[in-house]
Amino acid sequence: MDLRLISRVLFLRAAWRRRDHWDAARITAHQDRALQELRRAAYAGSEFYRRHHAGLHDAPLHQLPIVTKADLMDHFDEAVTTPDFRLADLESHLRSLTEHGGDPGMPWKGRWWAAATAGTTGRRGTFVWNRSEWGTVLASYARANDWAGISAGPTRPLKMALVSSRVPTHQSAVVGASLRSKLIPTLRLDVTAPMDETVAALNRFRPRVLVGYASALKPLAAEQRAGRLHISPQGVMSASEVLSPHTAAELEAAWGSAPFDVYAATETAGIASPCTYRNRHVYEDLLIIEPVDQDGNPVSQGTTGAKLLVTVLFSRTLPLIRYEMSDTVRLGGRDCPCGRSFTLMEDIEGRIEDVLHLAGQAGSVDVHPIVFHHVLDQAALAGWQVIQEPSGLRVLLAGLAPGASIQGVRTAVGDALTAAGVVPTGVDVHLVEHLERTALGKAPFVRGLKGPR
Repeated sequence: MDLRLISRVLFLRAAWRRRDHWDAARITAHQDRALQELRRAAYAGSEFYRRHHAGLHDAPLHQLPIVTKADLMDHFDEAVTTPDFRLADLESHLRSLTEHGGDPGMPWKGRWWAAATAGTTGRRGTFVWNRSEWGTVLASYARANDWAGISAGPTRPLKMALVSSRVPTHQSAVVGASLRSKLIPTLRLDVTAPMDETVAALNRFRPRVLVGYASALKPLAAEQRAGRLHISPQGVMSASEVLSPHTAAELEAAWGSAPFDVYAATETAGIASPCTYRNRHVYEDLLIIEPVDQDGNPVSQGTTGAKLLVTVLFSRTLPLIRYEMSDTVRLGGRDCPCGRSFTLMEDIEGRIEDVLHLAGQAGSVDVHPIVFHHVLDQAALAGWQVIQEPSGLRVLLAGLAPGASIQGVRTAVGDALTAAGVVPTGVDVHLVEHLERTALGKAPFVRGLKGPR
């Protein structure tokens, strides 16, 4: 346990609770100051940003060019603000961690914490934080508990179970290892492990907070309702995957309260999380988010963007300014009974990659995951996937719900596609014990022809 790190997290959590009372004007003023400091640090230390923003160092944020993951990874050594920091060395460290084991919570060279994406939405990304930044990352995840009304302290440890990836380079692994202490006893479970082993481990541990991918929580809810899982978590938190209303209802039926749908990413750490009213608020004191259309133009409040631009206000080692993410989100207003003025995130629909492009009568038809949710949420007992192949669609069902049948699912999917304007397409339905997961253990609802990239 790194006492300096834990102390910083506790300090930040206390300081941030005072921000819960800020009004919109104060939040905006804070963002303006923090953005100026971020850009000043980026231009002083990063050759990439000096060049990328050439002639625009005094321009407003919305005029700055977008930064993609490929941009950062292609110019990583110039983008970081620390001299002589090399991506090749960092990647070598992460490979060693994966191949030979070790504690992912221990800083590399005593100074840096790092995590990598799986590359499911394009090129793999590697991200790095110094001690101050990493403390902020950890505190951003802890904020989700605060806003959910889940208390923790020396007299009441926060027993937390995470059902996700055990890959040591995954940010959840690094976060879990960094926070591991008597204050936060943590059980990390592999989402790909046999269900009976996961159930037994949870029954022994009896967590106060259960965190996991939606695709991991759904079958656990079925185990709870079947009487094999016997836990009573104070809070259930879904993260890293889209939580559908149907799955949320199943989790609530299993554990007696609605789940908390937390939105975060490896690059940014926490982005938004729900208050006790289950309204998801954006962490506007830590980042600036801009939902935009496919051409990068801002969309109006209440409109779902085609992608998301994120500026991380505390990033210094590897600055992120208008960093592009393929997530499609919709922002709302600021009114909430909880009294916080942080902008509400009304919906997270998924990623651009979740949209299938199928043949229609007059050309290509975009088929969004919601088309399949309407059919498959009710039919699958413990989860589903739609995988596009050259010959058509392969539908995987992790168990059949009572009253459902393979032929009925095949017909319903075909009818839904026809209603969406798709020409007749082959649909093969298969019952499986386990859904197909990415390298980091996620089970995306929909995969296009190229699969996870």
